[in-house]
Amino acid sequence: MDRYAEFSVAPGIPVCFCDPHSPWQRGSNENTNGLLRQYLPKGTDQSKQSAEDLERIQRSLNGRPRETLQVKTTSEKLAEVIALTG
Repeated sequence: MDRYAEFSVAPGIPVCFCDPHSPWQRGSNENTNGLLRQYLPKGTDQSKQSAEDLERIQRSLNGRPRETLQVKTTSEKLAEVIALTG
């Protein structure tokens, strides 16, 4: 995570990190981990997953409307944020 500035969507958007051993600070992260477990149960050898399998999972997860994004998909919200940075 020391290269976080490289993935910032736009200058001036802060990137925050949770404190170690504080799962209550990572609600979205913990929820996403739970969703991923639907596709890749704990103990799954991920090296046996094809790129197509992982892309299918990615599309499925990113295509889910999220309450925290005003019932938009992550792709829709990202497009909205990028449009605002013009």
